[in-house]
Amino acid sequence: MIMSMMTLGFGRALRLAALTLLLLVPAAGAGAQTTANQTAAPIPPGPNALTGPDISNEQLLFQQLQGGFQGRVSIPDRKSATLIQPEGREWREFRQGALKTVAAVLLLGSLAGLVVFYMVRGKIRIDAGPSRFRVQRFNGFERFAHWITAVSFLVLALTGLNLVFGRYILIPLLGPEAFTTLTIYGKLAHNFLSFPFVLGIVLMLLVWVRHNIPDRTDIAWIKAAGGLFAKGKHPAAKKFNAGQKVIFWMVVAGGGVVAASGYVLLFPFYVTDVAGMQLAHLVHAVLSVLLIAGIIGHIYIGSVGMEGAFDAMGSGQVDVNWAREHHSLWLEEEARKGRAPQAPAVGHRAPAE
Repeated sequence: MIMSMMTLGFGRALRLAALTLLLLVPAAGAGAQTTANQTAAPIPPGPNALTGPDISNEQLLFQQLQGGFQGRVSIPDRKSATLIQPEGREWREFRQGALKTVAAVLLLGSLAGLVVFYMVRGKIRIDAGPSRFRVQRFNGFERFAHWITAVSFLVLALTGLNLVFGRYILIPLLGPEAFTTLTIYGKLAHNFLSFPFVLGIVLMLLVWVRHNIPDRTDIAWIKAAGGLFAKGKHPAAKKFNAGQKVIFWMVVAGGGVVAASGYVLLFPFYVTDVAGMQLAHLVHAVLSVLLIAGIIGHIYIGSVGMEGAFDAMGSGQVDVNWAREHHSLWLEEEARKGRAPQAPAVGHRAPAE
């Protein structure tokens, strides 16, 4: 009887041990397989991996996936399936880094240079002094073409710079709510004022292109630096001198490319893909900064930098002595047509040839 009970207990224990062995063997095999898989194929680095070999693994992964990380979408626009685009990282780094640095240095450098020039040279006066005679320089249509371009460009420049520097300059001054409102309306103004800007460029091209063809008189003007650094020495010039011709072609050609690249961004994916839009943004940003820097000098000369210069685009009429000193060849032509006095004004200093 006792032997039977012992046999029965031994058999139950044996069966229990066998069942435990069956459960442990697959688990151990699975653990060994997991270890082998980890050794053969490392897990890709996580998004927070910042040090160690994960960085090189991440770079290698992006090199192998040039088209980006693609997901699955049910809408016809397959571009929305792109989750991560490696080239977008380079575009973002340029926009957040090099673009801001170069733009700040160039624009602040231009302003600082003009301040120094004004302190050293002062306002460029009419050497012979204002006269009692005036001559028509620009008619109403020409001034309209200029001002529609100038005003729209000024708003475009300010709203564009707001997108680059606004959060760093205006948020501390205005607060986030006011900055958000200003930026929203600024974006609308930036988009819609691009059209009158282009219209002004076209009008200026049609009206003034024949006066802005470079010729031999521009060489002498450039050699004399336009007489900006030497009082009483004014090189001869036609209706537009070499400096004004540079501004003209900068606005027409540079402004045209800026507008074209801006329309690529305003109407996305109509003519190009994501890579093309990134290139359009780079072109738009770089040329805009260069254009703004050049126009700063133009605004300075046309306002506080030179006596009598603003009248050309203000009333359209300029002092005869001013015209004789800065655009002597043009004044002579107007005199032959009977539109300006023939005799020089009293106290006039002949322009340097």
